[in-house]
Amino acid sequence: MRTAYSVETVRNAERELMARVPEGALMQRAAAGLAAVCADLLRRVSGARIVVLAGSGDNGGDALYAGARLARRGARVSAVLLAPERTHEGGLRALLAAGGRAADDPFAVLATADLVLDGITGIGGRGGLRPDAVPVARAARGSDAVIVAVDLPSGVEAGSGEVKGEALRADVTVTFGTYKPCLLIDPAREYAGAVRLVDIGLGPHLPAVPELEALQHEDVARLLPVPSAESDKYRRGVIGVVAGSARYPGAAVLAVAGALRGGAGAVRYVGPGTGAVIARFPETLVHEGPPSKAGRVQAWAVGPGLGDGPGVADVLASEVPVLVDADGLRMLDAATVRGRTAPTLLTPHAGEAAALLGVPREQVESGRLAAVRQLAARYGATALLKGSTTLIADPDPAVPVRVNPTGTPWLATAGSGDVLSGLSGSLLATGLAPRDAASVAAYLHGLAARLASGGAPVAAHDVALALPDAWRNVLG
Repeated sequence: MRTAYSVETVRNAERELMARVPEGALMQRAAAGLAAVCADLLRRVSGARIVVLAGSGDNGGDALYAGARLARRGARVSAVLLAPERTHEGGLRALLAAGGRAADDPFAVLATADLVLDGITGIGGRGGLRPDAVPVARAARGSDAVIVAVDLPSGVEAGSGEVKGEALRADVTVTFGTYKPCLLIDPAREYAGAVRLVDIGLGPHLPAVPELEALQHEDVARLLPVPSAESDKYRRGVIGVVAGSARYPGAAVLAVAGALRGGAGAVRYVGPGTGAVIARFPETLVHEGPPSKAGRVQAWAVGPGLGDGPGVADVLASEVPVLVDADGLRMLDAATVRGRTAPTLLTPHAGEAAALLGVPREQVESGRLAAVRQLAARYGATALLKGSTTLIADPDPAVPVRVNPTGTPWLATAGSGDVLSGLSGSLLATGLAPRDAASVAAYLHGLAARLASGGAPVAAHDVALALPDAWRNVLG
């Protein structure tokens, strides 16, 4: 599992560690790891043209010390000092002693660079790059050099993943000690490129509970509801799906498709699309409604393609977990959701989340972490915020927000959210807690899209068909 911590937590851990090691040891560990990654990225170190963009403070110091290590191996290292009066003195001395130099013309050295170390700003940076750094950053990005960010791309907000001004997009980010939230959450994640984590000994000084966590294959495999020899369709759980309308009949089919591949033993469909559902999936149990008369279920998924149709109030009045998506979200009352005795899972995209919170869509998209936490708190529900980074927040603010690492832009297609709703609801019906069900569903959904597309356009029904392959991929 990948974990990320807040800026304050990282700084506290660094202070604790620095108090236990010789002065400067932490920076030397970071510089050594950074230089090693840079060396791996170069065809050969000797003779390589490397430019260090050094801002003030420790981030610039890490970059300068790494530059010194590379210079001692024969690289031609030039430092662009963006805050000369506040340059890390020890780092600059080390670079000059190793044969590096301070550049007189930053644009000239950047034009011929093989690799650029971005040490302009660190985890304390706010509001994007300063105006005087922007031309240099643009020149670096416009060169043919590999851009390596030191700890995080300069200009992004470390703790939130927001990008509030101009930032320098990296090809590779070398981060120290632990992931920072910006390396997992868009839009900042898009600036990070490939992320390499360097261990500097911070682990024992970090709290047991992170701020963010991203499940990996082995984590998902442990959560998957695999039936035992004594399982039957009812022990595995029955998921009820309330979806579809005359205008959106396909939503019912796609939601059921996801539900059938989510691990539950049976799918009970309620709505006007019974004919279309049975024609495609004859194993489905169907009922025209209302949901309360359809038979027993272990969880409900309501909303995809529902239009103004009934069903939301009925399922919210039930005593089983309920997933609400799409059109169902328009009918939500926060007090009603908070008053439920059983868990609720909300799965909006940015526009729907904005409507639920009463804020502009742009605010949700630029501050996804804050938005998903606000949703969970306001509705007392688990919230899955779909989008370029899918985030899952528990109503308990002490529980880490989960980040899904398998998302792909190919999921931005009509109906993919319907498949995710059915899949998530099915996992709820197997007995998974809402946070786990949402996390596993998002992971499998993204993985299935990658497997189905192979880099080419993919439709929602293709994603549903690829879900068994995603399960097999995770289980090995």
